[in-house]
Amino acid sequence: MNDLAPPDALRALDTLHALLTPGGRALLDEVRGTAPADELAVATRLRRAHAPELVSAALGQARLRQRAAAKFPAADAERMFFTPNGVEQSTRTSVAAYRAGRLRDLGVTSVADLCCGIGGDAIALARAGIRVLAVDRDPLTAAVARANAAELGLADLIEVREADVTEVDTSSYDAVFVDPARRGGRGRIFDPEAYSPPLSWAVGAAAAARTAALKIAPGIPHEAIPAAAEAEWVSDGGDVKEAVLWFGEGSEAGAVRATLLPGPRTLRGRGLPDPGVRPVGRYLYEPDGAVIRAHLVAEAAEELGGGLIDPTIAYITADAARPTPYATAYEITDQLPFNVKKLRALLRTREVGVLTVKKRGSAVEPEELRRKVKPSGPNAATVFLTRVAGAPTMLLGHPATMPG
Repeated sequence: MNDLAPPDALRALDTLHALLTPGGRALLDEVRGTAPADELAVATRLRRAHAPELVSAALGQARLRQRAAAKFPAADAERMFFTPNGVEQSTRTSVAAYRAGRLRDLGVTSVADLCCGIGGDAIALARAGIRVLAVDRDPLTAAVARANAAELGLADLIEVREADVTEVDTSSYDAVFVDPARRGGRGRIFDPEAYSPPLSWAVGAAAAARTAALKIAPGIPHEAIPAAAEAEWVSDGGDVKEAVLWFGEGSEAGAVRATLLPGPRTLRGRGLPDPGVRPVGRYLYEPDGAVIRAHLVAEAAEELGGGLIDPTIAYITADAARPTPYATAYEITDQLPFNVKKLRALLRTREVGVLTVKKRGSAVEPEELRRKVKPSGPNAATVFLTRVAGAPTMLLGHPATMPG
């Protein structure tokens, strides 16, 4: 999505082309890794030999590449080209590679990547051996995607087309991937029909394809998911990164799954009723965010032989330590009603100086609690601010050691 006025967009496109020249590339090499504190001095020096706007653009790309290293391998990020929105909206490489692998395993050999952005997903698809038509209506974004495909040696597999995705014929492709823009000039868009293109159009396009994947916000209400779709929530390193609706061949209508990366490890929904509430046992399990978003806490609890500490809180409690990729286990040593003075006294007795504060169902801010209890000592502990059977409660413990 283009948030720039036409004259600004043309200038940005001209600047990108200038950066792609040998002189522009040399300038990018010179500013690589420039620290923010050094930017002014570097810019002043370089403007003696280069156009000021080109120097500013090169330094801007250096900043964006540094930010992009959180999502892309460093070897890619330092060579690719980015826009601010492109960095913000790009899929993390590990997640894009997982999705591309799932499509490849379904026998997909060609994909129409609609709303391709700066090309992160197209790159993952191409590296999985899939031919890609990457489409974006913004001239600058399409140009950046084209430059990235060439820069990474994937131009033979990625065709970038500047066009309105609603007007592109995708019938000759094995699959469709749609990633509607969920940010605009004023930030994040919460109304799905205000996406670009609207979610209803994206669902229609996906449902009409032989195989399709539609990337959506992880917070989508389950009741808004079409009955024909399989819904998958994906986390990477414990952070929920996306939800994907799968349509057509290789998907199961109405199915729900949570996939955890690295791995992948996938927990599939079995339609279990909510687990019952039981007293806090020796172990507390914190389900992965993808498990919670997918509403699969019951499936995780059954695997652990546990129950909930409260009907509205996604913490599982059990008496046994069981290894699971779907939750992080803690051994609970103390349970006390919410009382800062009692917690401070207990931490002093245990000589706890490193305190990790987790909360679910509590309005207390972790930093505020740390200031009040003033932890001091050589030991470490984790405190959970939560509810147990409806009552505000503090649970003290530490990461559990799993058997075997």
